[in-house]
Amino acid sequence: MPDSTGLGGLRAYPLARRGMMMTGLVSGFTLATQRVEARAIHTDTQGLDAGEARIPVPDGALPAYFARPAGKGPFPVVLVNEEIFGVHEYIRDVCRRLAKAGYFAVATEYYARVGDLSKMTDVRQIIRDVIAKAPDNQYMADMDATAAWALQHGGDAGRVGVIGFCRGGRQTWLYAAHSPHLKAAVAFYGPLGGTPSSIQPQTALDVADRIRCPLLGLYGGQDPGTPVAMTREAEARAKAAHRTVEIVIYPDAPHGFHADYRPSYRQADAADAWARMLAWFRRFGMAPAG
Repeated sequence: MPDSTGLGGLRAYPLARRGMMMTGLVSGFTLATQRVEARAIHTDTQGLDAGEARIPVPDGALPAYFARPAGKGPFPVVLVNEEIFGVHEYIRDVCRRLAKAGYFAVATEYYARVGDLSKMTDVRQIIRDVIAKAPDNQYMADMDATAAWALQHGGDAGRVGVIGFCRGGRQTWLYAAHSPHLKAAVAFYGPLGGTPSSIQPQTALDVADRIRCPLLGLYGGQDPGTPVAMTREAEARAKAAHRTVEIVIYPDAPHGFHADYRPSYRQADAADAWARMLAWFRRFGMAPAG
């Protein structure tokens, strides 16, 4: 039967010419953190087109997962920035949840050049050997490539947004400052400060006054990695530069409160944050048709 979606062939996109570290995505849930899988949300693919893809980049192709409503579109695009644990089942499910809401969601394994997250279980090793060695300029270029891929396969160029979790929250701030094509951005927690390096020269706080689209930040009041005072400083810097930003603090929530497969999950706060994200997208021109 002919493929009416235009995406089927991409599932067999050739492997990277220079040998990316990962040839596929993480299966199941990440092994790098204690799991509470019985509580995890599972979203089916009924009414969706979903699966793995390869995102063409200058040195090969990066593995990714996409989910979008069945049909021709065009659909508003949401780029999903992963945690430090790879594009595993939780991130895939986030893509499917977005697709059920009418979005074309795609999560790329941006760290594939550096290491295979599917085989790593120690958080300190992941940060030291993978995350800290990934250049921000490469990450931004790969996000641009992911957006271009989505626009070629049913995405709407006039409705592109970005979200991110944990480290992906930081990348969401950076991409909001990098890309002139975004309608809206939503950061689910993640570091705002940190120690700059030659390949990661700026923190999210550094670029807060340069974001190019409205940004919603969703943070836990009990997250020691991102003190409330720092989130308020980022908000103040953005507003002083006349940027549109809103920071929501969940007073009793820890880091990772949206990650339903982990002990940090807080159901009520996660549901509220998700509703706020969808409302933010609608408010700033990202609403699905119909």
